[in-house]
Amino acid sequence: MRVIIVTSSLMKDMNSKTDMYRANAIRVLCRIIDLTLLTQIERYLKQAIVDKNPVVASAALVSGIYLLQTSPEVVKRWSNEVQEAVQSRAALVQFHALALLHQIRQNDRLAVSKLVTSLTRGSVRSPLAQCLLIRYTSQVIRESGMNTQGGDRPFFDFLESCLRNKAEMVILEAARAITDLNGVTSRELTPAITVLQLFLSSSKPVLRFAAVRTLNKVASTHPLAVTNCNIDMESLISDQNRSIATLAITTLLKTGNESSVDRLMKQMTNFMSDIADEFKIVVVEAIRSLCLKFPLKYRSLMNFLSNILREEGGFDYKKAIVDSIIILIRDIPDAKESGLFHLCEFIEDCEFTYLSTQILHFLGNEGPKTSDPSKYIRYIYNRVILENATVRASAVSTLAKFGALVDALKPRIFVLLRRCLFDGDDEVRDRATLYIKLLDGEATVGETEKDVTGFLFGSLDVPLANLEASLRNYEPSEVPFDISSVPKETKSQPLAEKKATGKKSTGPASAVNGPVPTIDASYEKLLSSIPEFAGFGKLFKSSTPFELTEAETEYSVNVVKHIYDGHVVLQYNCTNTIPEQLLEEVVVFVDASEAEEFSEVASKPLRSLPYDSPGQAFVAFEKPEGVLATGKFSNILKFIVKEVDSSTGEAEDDGVEDEYQLEDFEIISADYMLKVGISNFRNAWESMDPESERVDEYGLGVRESLAEAVSAVISILGMQPCEGTDVVQNNSRSHTCLLSGVFIGNVKVLVRLSFGISGPKEVAMKLAVRSDDPEVSDRIHEIVANG
Repeated sequence: MRVIIVTSSLMKDMNSKTDMYRANAIRVLCRIIDLTLLTQIERYLKQAIVDKNPVVASAALVSGIYLLQTSPEVVKRWSNEVQEAVQSRAALVQFHALALLHQIRQNDRLAVSKLVTSLTRGSVRSPLAQCLLIRYTSQVIRESGMNTQGGDRPFFDFLESCLRNKAEMVILEAARAITDLNGVTSRELTPAITVLQLFLSSSKPVLRFAAVRTLNKVASTHPLAVTNCNIDMESLISDQNRSIATLAITTLLKTGNESSVDRLMKQMTNFMSDIADEFKIVVVEAIRSLCLKFPLKYRSLMNFLSNILREEGGFDYKKAIVDSIIILIRDIPDAKESGLFHLCEFIEDCEFTYLSTQILHFLGNEGPKTSDPSKYIRYIYNRVILENATVRASAVSTLAKFGALVDALKPRIFVLLRRCLFDGDDEVRDRATLYIKLLDGEATVGETEKDVTGFLFGSLDVPLANLEASLRNYEPSEVPFDISSVPKETKSQPLAEKKATGKKSTGPASAVNGPVPTIDASYEKLLSSIPEFAGFGKLFKSSTPFELTEAETEYSVNVVKHIYDGHVVLQYNCTNTIPEQLLEEVVVFVDASEAEEFSEVASKPLRSLPYDSPGQAFVAFEKPEGVLATGKFSNILKFIVKEVDSSTGEAEDDGVEDEYQLEDFEIISADYMLKVGISNFRNAWESMDPESERVDEYGLGVRESLAEAVSAVISILGMQPCEGTDVVQNNSRSHTCLLSGVFIGNVKVLVRLSFGISGPKEVAMKLAVRSDDPEVSDRIHEIVANG
């Protein structure tokens, strides 16, 4: 009753003579209305959209944007009125009308393109609406893949014309849009850079900030285009707004030449003490990039990083400096010894345990390879005497690495490790005992010496998250924990789509959003309990579930591909979503005519499938061992349908045979690769036999962007990106991607991909592969060549 009173009151206010009452009534009513009532007041809302009062019109348009999420079919009928509102002289009405019109058409790319084409001819006058139109224009350019170079380019010309607009916000939006376009050339950037340069000397801090932030982003991909602004940016180093000053100095670091490095370092010495840690981190990252760009200047830049490392600062700031020094040591060989010395000095009074252990680990890997490893021993052993238990344990491991690689230091290392046997912490004592045994003179001979080095320097073959989950699930028994039982595949992406549709996962697939080890363990346990599959050997990999039915259909079915050395088991997870039906003798008939290398050897039907009770049917195929068998599989779900009495819940005795067509799916080359992440790609790469390396170059043809090409190759190989190299910066013209994985047969594989734009949107790629088996390296190239 109260609801009726409220809605009646609001509907009365909608027809009030007071415009403010009308506007507020529309806003409130559209928040609480249902579809039935909406159809009753639809006529009033359509009239309000074209109302002469801009407050009422804007309220109706904003309400339309909200209602589009709940009642899209109704709102789409308002297109004519919204189109008329776009021509309004009121700035806010035009802005809201354009936003609503775009949302109505957003799923129709051609309609959006036509909308943008019609509006770029000058009918939009509101600065807010023009900014919105600029964004929609950029979107059309990106989605259509239009080449802005030469020829007819109305959309790009519109963006360029907005640079001459009277409104500052429109100019900034247009400049930002042009700089964000894929494949934009330096010549096309020039007009945008020119207007941004003018804003650098503006009296308004917000304009200076917006301009220098945009230029900072452009400097990452087109540093030469920004060089003309350097004089104006140097004056911003002393700007009262430290955000502007930070962006200015980092932009100068990106665009500066080798001769200007020393001058910039002098300017930054006083500058660093005046800014907060978050700004200091940005500056440190810019210095790192500058040093990689001009490696001959590593001494002055490394000294600068060392000096600020000894100053006051929080953990994130110090970590950024340490990470930068480590990267410079790895990429600039001449900087190794001075960089290690700076890190050794830092850990003498480092207050952060994490950084101390990180530096000690790095020191253990790189220190023994220097010309005089002995000079680092004092710094390492000081940690055993002065630091907490975690750092002491790390220092013991570092000492053992020096003893394993430097024979001359081994006697001294033994003495120091024996002193650690009396440490107060049990882990420090245990590590010292272990390493003394490993480094014993008789033990480090011949093949065993290689095992000791592998133990100390080898990377963990399994993801830490998987190892932790397996250890938690391990029950104490006489059988020791076996690390080979830990799943090696990392969880790349949760299956969120199925949850979004409200459907339930079925069988072990329901664990897909949990930890990966649990999924693999449940699959392996399930399959080993089925006699038909027990003789297939050890399960190599299980895929994520692939949907074979649309959302909200009568039956929900997805498939999981279980890969063995000589077999593939297809697990069909089925759910009956019809309460009035019981399915019996549920079986999946699989047509493998387009997968000639597979031959069906076993099938396990599902005897009964009640409503909302998940079940599994299985089909097993044999494939040649050592062959990357691929192909397409067609599927038909066959079953007997029995009607269920809703009052008693009992099914009828007689049923009717029926079938349901499922989607096709494929077994691809990526199904034979496990995603296994590694923490240090460079060390893992160097530890592999160079003789196994295979290198070749490929043309990937025309691509939407470099990021799309990188994603496509990763998908073909089915490997795990390392160190965040799957992310490609906007407007980047080259990129390096590092991948790791385990190929079927438990063969470790590392891949280094180098991408570059060779022509107008044409991408070239250099592929380098190392693995435990040279034949597997060749196979990776075959996969890419055929992909």
